[in-house]
Formats: sequence, structure tokens, C-alpha cells
Amino acid sequence: MTDRENGNAISRRRVLASGGALFAASGFGLPRLAGAQEGAAVEKIFHNGTIVTITDAQPEVEAIAIGGGRILALGSEADVMALATDATEIVDLGGSTLMPSFIDPHGHFMNAPQMVTWVNVQGVPAGPITSIASIIEAITAHAAKFTPAPGEWIIGYGYDPTTLSDGRQLTRYDLDAAFPDNPIMLLHVSNHGCVLNSAGFAYFKMDATTETPEGGLILRVEGTNEPEGLIMEQAFAPVFAALPKPSEEQLLSQLDAGQQFYASAGVTTCQEGGTHAADLNFLIRAAEQGLLYLDIVALPFVMELPALVAEYFPTFVGGPMELPDTASQSFGTYMNRLKLAGVKIPLDGSPQGKTAFWTRPMLTPGPAGEENWSGIPLFPPELVNKAVAEFHSKGIQVFAHANGDASIDMLIDAVRAAGMTGTEDHRTTVIHSQFMRPEQIAAYVELGMSPSFFTLHTFYWGDVHVENWGEEFAFFISPMAAAKEAGLRMSNHTDFSVTPMAPMHVMHSAMTRLSRSGKVIGPDQRVDAMTALKAMTIDAAWQIREEDLKGTLEVGKLADLVILDANPLTAPVDALQGIKVIETFKEGTSVYKAAA
Repeated sequence: MTDRENGNAISRRRVLASGGALFAASGFGLPRLAGAQEGAAVEKIFHNGTIVTITDAQPEVEAIAIGGGRILALGSEADVMALATDATEIVDLGGSTLMPSFIDPHGHFMNAPQMVTWVNVQGVPAGPITSIASIIEAITAHAAKFTPAPGEWIIGYGYDPTTLSDGRQLTRYDLDAAFPDNPIMLLHVSNHGCVLNSAGFAYFKMDATTETPEGGLILRVEGTNEPEGLIMEQAFAPVFAALPKPSEEQLLSQLDAGQQFYASAGVTTCQEGGTHAADLNFLIRAAEQGLLYLDIVALPFVMELPALVAEYFPTFVGGPMELPDTASQSFGTYMNRLKLAGVKIPLDGSPQGKTAFWTRPMLTPGPAGEENWSGIPLFPPELVNKAVAEFHSKGIQVFAHANGDASIDMLIDAVRAAGMTGTEDHRTTVIHSQFMRPEQIAAYVELGMSPSFFTLHTFYWGDVHVENWGEEFAFFISPMAAAKEAGLRMSNHTDFSVTPMAPMHVMHSAMTRLSRSGKVIGPDQRVDAMTALKAMTIDAAWQIREEDLKGTLEVGKLADLVILDANPLTAPVDALQGIKVIETFKEGTSVYKAAA
């Protein structure tokens, strides 16, 4: 019986009488699943196809039996079929491939239900955009479909100036000419910034008198102090947080579409990899109402913790980076398919936005034309050290966003200063770990850190990175082969909605590292098919402490499964992106089935 079925509802406002966990009032801390019942009925048996277990000891089996949401048996067809009863459903795979469903190691689930009403301004092939004119066309078509009233916001996602044939940034004035009456926000492809039109700037009261905050970027009209359109990092964060959100009722009505987006890609464990307080409240409400049928792993933003402490632990008296000693009880346990896995600490921006933090200057100018630009950190080292030490002392797992080698150095120093070592099981996860230096791999091993790589960068921005950094530095981006050789466990992600939720494209990029132009970005960092698959299954499960439940097909594990129309381990590499999802199962229940 799942926790969703057992009738336990989250009571978010329950009074904390004693210094309990931060989210104890929400029901976090209750058991997620009862153990697999002995003698559980065999509900389904899958056979007559390729069944990939993602285990080294027994990579393939002929049949698998499931029941009660768990894997009950697997092995030869004769042995497994002998377990069938008159009530067992026999599923003929018809030569297709069954394997563990995918785990999203890092992405932003809350974008999925909202994107139903957002406009896609991603560059080809993820979207239709090739020029500024095509952006205007896409917004115009979107507005014709949704007919926003004057003053109503229009939101777009995936703006990427590197894909524009115009050779320049989109400005507020490009948008004003076509949309003078609607505030517009086009989210930068990094999710670390946006372009606003004049109505958008007016809404947030940003003008020539607005100062650029430390760790932020506001592009200005040449020769003036007027904002031109693009804002990034610490200039963007408060703006996005203050953006009017859809009503809770509207978001709840779109939640199924968001989950179907993941399930259609074969993903059954989703990550909300930078959770604002309002979004966490929404997810709690959705869990309360039993609306989650996929698992959602949330990582509250470090910046949001004071607000979360104030709401859920109002009697606690402490500093902004201090938590109750029992705070870890709020983490690591599902309740109605929602789990807090750890805390997200962003250290820098994005390489494609030129706002990451490096130890060496770029070969090209910075985002505002700066010479000898090496990016910016979001927080000073002393604050990073304090935060990492605080969370570690309270037993809370750290997930840190670090793209540039200087920000990775900051995290390495903070982990070392906190006394963390590789002999501990702290599983500090470095999200992106992109522009690494080889010696930083050794530091990860020494300190017990784990990278979540982003090899899709080699496709979408590999050519741009070579232009900005040269081959030697750019070719070591997301170094999966070096990490594997060093014995590190690692995952590989899409950072949805930065890039599409496409596990087969992630696998392809890990194995080929081909850029848009066909250039191989780091030939020696390519990995084999099994390594690429493990980074989205068992090793991704390990990073969120769920390797005992997910990621491989083994007796007792959850029956989280996906059926594909071809075997990704044996398919030609060039055919990987053509592999389709036929059906997805969460704990044995079908949650997505492709149209016949």
C-alpha cells in the first residue's frame, strides 16, 4: 500500500509543540511504503522482449513479475511464468525493451505545469527560433491562441541569444513595437535571467535609477543607464520571485499535463531542483489532495529558508542560516509522493549566459561587453562556508549549483572547511560540474562529492564554449569519462526547461559529445552506453538516497518501469534519439501509454 493510498493527509498547519522538524507540520517524516509483502499476488508478468536490469551481475532477463507495486521475481521465462495465477495479467512485450524508468537527476518540475500557458522561444531544434523576427512571430501566434487581456503577462521560455541570426541581444524595444499593452518576460535559456519589455520593467519599477545588485547583471542602453532588456542572476532572482503566479486552482488543473510531460519521456521521479517557498506550498497542497502520481523530489532554495522557517517553525529563534537541530527529520522521506531531499545552494550563473564563475578570463567579451571577463559568484566564500557547515552539521544533504571552475573551488573549500571527507556518506552533489579542471576530480574523490553532469551542453552550446574558451578548457566540460575512471558516482541531467526532457538525447550526448555543427567536444570524455544509462537510473537514484528502491530491476524494488521500442544498449548510437516510449509504469500502474 502506498502512502498515497493509506489515507494519511498532510496537515500543514499542525502546531509544533516541541522543537520538531521544519516540515513536521506537513506530515513529512511518515513512512513512505510498507515493505514488499511476502506472498504478494503476482499482478503482471512481462515477457517476450528484452528486459534490461541495469545490473552488472544479470544485465538481462527473460521475464519479470510484479505485484503490490514491487518487483516480485525476475529470471528465466519458465521460472517466472510458473508464478502466474488465473488473475495474473501476462504482458507480451512483442520484442520491445523493458527497463527501469528514468530518474530526473536535476530539473525544475514546477516549470512543467506552467509551460502549458507559456510560449516556446527556444532555438532550433528545441524550439522554432532562429531570429528576433521569429521570436515576435512565436509570441504573436501564442497571443492569438490565449488572447491575453491588456495588462496581462505573457511568459516565454528558452530565450537563447546564441541561436539568433541577428548577432545581437533581443531588446525591450523589439518587444514594445508588437506588444505595447502586455508586460512580457522571456526567460533566458539558463533559467538565470530574462528579457523584459517596457511594460515589464514598469511593473517592477525598474528604470535608469535602478542600481545593479552585487552578483547581478542589467544590460543598459548604450550611452545611458536605461535597462535595455536582459537582466541576469541577482538582478533577476527577486523579479522572478515577484512575478504574478497563476492561481492555485489553475496550477492544480494543469498539474496532470505537467506530470504527463515527464511520464511520456519515461520519467517517474522528477526533481524540483530549486524550490521557492510558494512552489513548495503548492506541491504540499497537491500532495494533500492526492494529485501526485509521480514522485517529486524538492530542493528548497537556501535563500528561501528564512521564510520557510518563519512559516513552519514560528517559535524558532535563530539566525538566517541557523536551523533547528531536528531539521533533518523533514528531509529524505516521501509523503504522498513529495520528498525534500536536501537544500539547493546556487554558487554562480550559466556558461551560455556568461555569468558562471571561472578562474581565467574568457576569450570573448562578457555579457555586457566586459574585457577579461571571468564571471561572477552569487555569494562570497564566507557565506558559502557557513551555509555548507550549517547544513552538514544538521545532517541535511547539500546540492550546490556550480558551473565554472572558480565556483567549484568555492564549494570544494567549503566542504573541506566543514570537515567532510570521502569516508562519510554525505553525498554532496555538485549540480552541473561543468568547467572542471582535472585536479578537481581528485578533490571530489577525496571529499566524497558527486557530480550531476549536463552533457547536453556539448550539443546545444559546445561550439559557443569553444569560441569563448578554446578547445582545451571547453573539451573537459562535464567530464564523465574522467569521473568514471576516478571511481565517482555521477548522474546526467537535462536541467529542464533549459533543455528538453529527452533522456535518449542525454544518452546520445554522453556517448558522442557532438555539437550542433558536428564537432566532438572532448573525444576522450565520451562514455559507453551502460555508463550513460546508469547516470539516469541507478546512479541518479543513489544521489537522492533511493538506490534501494529505484534505478535497477531487482526483487523488492519498486516496479517503476518504462517500455521502449528499441534497446538503447544495443541500438546504433545514431538511432538513439529515435527510440520512443511505448508505456511508463509507476509502481506497476500505467501512467502513460503512447497512442497506437
